[in-house]
Amino acid sequence: MARLGLLLLAAISSGCASYHTHYAMFPAENSAGESRQIRVSWQSADYPDWWFVDDKATALRVETQCSDRVWKLRDENDPKAESCGDGIRACGEPGLDIEAANRTPVTDGVRCMVAEPSRPDARIAGIDGSLKLLVACSPSVTSIGEGDETRNLDYLRASPVPYAVYVRKAPRGSLLAKMPEFDQSVCDAQ
Repeated sequence: MARLGLLLLAAISSGCASYHTHYAMFPAENSAGESRQIRVSWQSADYPDWWFVDDKATALRVETQCSDRVWKLRDENDPKAESCGDGIRACGEPGLDIEAANRTPVTDGVRCMVAEPSRPDARIAGIDGSLKLLVACSPSVTSIGEGDETRNLDYLRASPVPYAVYVRKAPRGSLLAKMPEFDQSVCDAQ
């Protein structure tokens, strides 16, 4: 009877979720005007409509080829979400970012990246197939350090028009879920 109880508890806690990897890779320019690959990715747990738990998702990651800077966009369901507005967003960091529209340093509470900017109630778990990504900031410095210890902090170029990103969804653990890698030879050549 105890085993049956444990099996029932395990089935209830997993909730029959389907786990997926979501990703996209697209070409764009960084703030310095260099052609780079941009990777967008996140993980999700999709529950059946009849289940009492809402779908869940990790933070949406935006990475730029040859850069160490990784943006994590979060929504209201994420306890680590920063308070720089509604929707799926990432706040700028004072000292690292500037607002692209007026070229002023960001202060606390400035949204630098927004997914689905026309939908302030959007949630990462609800994105399916494609998304719009608005970038409103630029890096105040594109690299830090000296010599071999230099870290590139550049990222996707700011634009008043959102980027259209088409996303692939694959069952987690399948061969299709393997995200494309960046070609690092481009970075080494510079």
